[in-house]
Amino acid sequence: MRSDQLNKDAGRITTHDIEEVIDRADEIKGKFMDGGPLKRFIRDAQLMVSLVQDYWNRSYREIPWWAIAAVSAALLYVLSPIDLIPDVIPVLGLLDDAMVVSACLLMVEQQLADYEAWKRRRHS
Repeated sequence: MRSDQLNKDAGRITTHDIEEVIDRADEIKGKFMDGGPLKRFIRDAQLMVSLVQDYWNRSYREIPWWAIAAVSAALLYVLSPIDLIPDVIPVLGLLDDAMVVSACLLMVEQQLADYEAWKRRRHS
């Protein structure tokens, strides 16, 4: 999935999809901790899940909808067993997931940095 496809998928994100990210947060984090190509994104994935959770519970709303939608679309893609390369294929099955997460991180880099700074200020 290229960034243009991620943009397209983000445009279809609904509040139900956001709820699914929240409900399946542990499962999403587990996909990153299992190793392989996604392991390098563990910290980013945790931040992305936390961002969606804080957006959903209205703690953090200083982010445009398109960024929340892009993050949610990327996280849901990682969960999906049906994607470009099926996850059951060792290592290769997670490469497309890593590409989607990477594309998303490039798209929302500034928004994630702003969110992370907000979290640090809030917890200091």
